Amino acid sequence: MTDTAAGTARTGPDGARRCPWALSAPEYVAYHDEEWGRPVHGDDALFERLSLEAFQSGLSWITILRRRPGFRAAFAGFRIAAVAEFTDADRERLLADTGIIRNRAKVDATLANARVLAAWSPGELDDLIWSHAPDPATRTAPRTLADVPAVTERSTALSKALKKRGLRFVGPTTAYALMQACGLVDDHLADCVARRRP
Repeated sequence: MTDTAAGTARTGPDGARRCPWALSAPEYVAYHDEEWGRPVHGDDALFERLSLEAFQSGLSWITILRRRPGFRAAFAGFRIAAVAEFTDADRERLLADTGIIRNRAKVDATLANARVLAAWSPGELDDLIWSHAPDPATRTAPRTLADVPAVTERSTALSKALKKRGLRFVGPTTAYALMQACGLVDDHLADCVARRRP
C-alpha cells in the first residue's frame, strides 16, 4: 500500500503510518494516537463524547477538538448532575460563550439530555451504549477510508435506543461517530500504528 493510494494509511513525520485524517492538522495526531478508538467508560465521560459529537454535526471535528477546553469549562466538565442543574441564566451564558459552538438547538439538546440522564441509575448510560458494541471478530479491519461506514445497523439501533429514552441529537451518524470515538468499534486502518492488535 502506498501513500499515494486514496484513503490509505500515510507515513507521518515520525515514520509511523496513520489514518490519513490524523495528519491533516497538528492537533489530530495526539487525538488519533491516544484517544480515538480507545474504550471510554463512565456516564460523565460518555455524556461528554455524546454532547461533543452532537455539536460536531455539520462541522469538522477539528473545530470541536480545538474548542474542547472551552466546552469543558462551559459545561462544568460535562458532569451530568451539574449540567442537569443549569438554569436559564446558564443557558444564556452558553449562548454568549465564544469558546464553544453557540448553536441554540445543540445547547438546548445538551441541557435536556443532562436532565434526562440525571434520572438514570449510575452506569445505565454506559451499559446502554456498550450493549451496542459489535463483536470485534465479526469486523474486518478497514484498509482504506472507503471501507469505513458512516452508519451501521448497530449505530441505527443505538440511535433508536437513545431517542426512545428521551435523548436528542443522537441520529445514526452521530451514534456511529460516538462508537468510533469511544472504542465500541476500531476503525483505525489495518496498517495504522494506532490500531489495536489482537
